[in-house]
Amino acid sequence: MTGAEPARGEGIGAERAGAEPRGGEGLGAERACAEGIGSEPAEAETTPARATPARATPARHTDAEGAARFARRLGLPGLVDVHTHFMPQNVLDKVWAYFDSAGPLTGRAWPITYREEEERRVALLREFGVLAFTSMLYPHKAGMAAWLNDWAADFAGRTPDCLHTATLFPEAGAPAYVRRALDRGARVFKVHLQVGDFDPNDPLLDDVWGVLEEAGTPLVVHCGSGPAPGKYTGPGPVGRLLARHPGLRLIVAHMGMPEYGDFLDLAERYDGVHLDTTMAFTDFSERLAPFPATELPRLVGLGERILFGSDFPNIPYPYLHQLHALERLGLGDDWLRGVCHDNAVRLFELGGPSRPHSQQIHREAKEGSQ
Repeated sequence: MTGAEPARGEGIGAERAGAEPRGGEGLGAERACAEGIGSEPAEAETTPARATPARATPARHTDAEGAARFARRLGLPGLVDVHTHFMPQNVLDKVWAYFDSAGPLTGRAWPITYREEEERRVALLREFGVLAFTSMLYPHKAGMAAWLNDWAADFAGRTPDCLHTATLFPEAGAPAYVRRALDRGARVFKVHLQVGDFDPNDPLLDDVWGVLEEAGTPLVVHCGSGPAPGKYTGPGPVGRLLARHPGLRLIVAHMGMPEYGDFLDLAERYDGVHLDTTMAFTDFSERLAPFPATELPRLVGLGERILFGSDFPNIPYPYLHQLHALERLGLGDDWLRGVCHDNAVRLFELGGPSRPHSQQIHREAKEGSQ
């Protein structure tokens, strides 16, 4: 995802973009956690910030008001964001330091729009009208996943609107700590094949996939080759995994960027495959890995299995831009309602038996205005 910019007209196009700020390279530096993090959380470990770290100037009130207006227009009670990052502070410090240094997977300054303390970041999501979100975290080597899961369980316990998130790595203890995470209430797992640099078909994970398939627990997998290809990224390794475990509820992060069509193929082949919109369709990604306009009709056909994700807080543009990027696709309000709320409510069973479907709310709102 480096080199010459795509020719105009190859994707849905920045010409359809609003006047949102531009900056970095879309997916970049998710791999930042792989830089210098040990196998145990260090006490009071911090990474000194640069004197003037790159930082965007967010229009937070505009974000909150715009997101509320977006949801209200669609008749939604709020949003569900399946791809947000919360992690131990020493890990996050290193991620942010990587962004500030314009590491090799970003190649340029990356102004983090929401560089805030944890409590404030949670408050911001609530101000944006996010009803439920995740704490995506992931190891880059053996020995990390278990303590990351402990941290995530604690975070979910004190943050009721967070979907309890867990992670894994191919190692001898993986089946035990995955079962323990499920017993403690984990609702979603994060797997990062690029950062972890592992094959999902590693025999050490055979029992893990069986457990997750039987439990029906969704897992968000960074398996596309953006921002830079890895040994086990692309549709091949995940395709082989799904052939062995076709019942997995697998959410392809970032729409599988840049191999969009290949991952749409997998979603059409396996009913449990979903895709999240994280950073896709934004001005960033359209410049570097444009979504093919010819594939837009497939997004309608798979509309019930596309989920809203943002990559908050590490995005170099306002939160509202991701919503605008989805809206300007022109796929209709019913599609937006599903992506931004209904599909995740159904997948994660968030609504409960008495909660009306958002399209019912929308119909009632229209009837009330007549």
